[in-house]
Amino acid sequence: MDNLNTELIKNFGNKIRVRVCGILVQDGKILLVKHHSLGKAGYLWAPPGGGVNFGETVEDSLKREFAEETGLTIEIENFLFINEYLEPPLHGIELFFKVRLTGGRLITGIDPEMGHNQIIKEVKFMDEVMLKAEPSGALHSILTITSSLQELINLRGYYKYIPK
Repeated sequence: MDNLNTELIKNFGNKIRVRVCGILVQDGKILLVKHHSLGKAGYLWAPPGGGVNFGETVEDSLKREFAEETGLTIEIENFLFINEYLEPPLHGIELFFKVRLTGGRLITGIDPEMGHNQIIKEVKFMDEVMLKAEPSGALHSILTITSSLQELINLRGYYKYIPK
């Protein structure tokens, strides 16, 4: 196992993590973060987000994660849905929120828990055509169960990704 995978498992594996994720859609495009070494394609595009720290509110966590990963500041508009991700050694309960941009400058940020082994490789707004052009396994599972961005922001309920 390489250093990056060891670091991923050390920081995020073999425990249940509560994560917050923000859906930011502007001009028909969704903001996504490209993570190296995740997903079946060797990378994974996912909405910005991350783990909730003990003593930190969900809202504060999401604002912090957005700033760290994208350089942007946001406000939460409303709660959308829950997604459970279970692919040992990773297990996450993800709370998804619709967010709106309030400021900042778009950058390719960092994941502080990863130190020198950063997995964030790119941050950009992607339209539906770009999403459909991605290979299987390169998109967060929640992006694969809808056929449009409008359908995504209309999701409500509980979803799960447990590979067979």
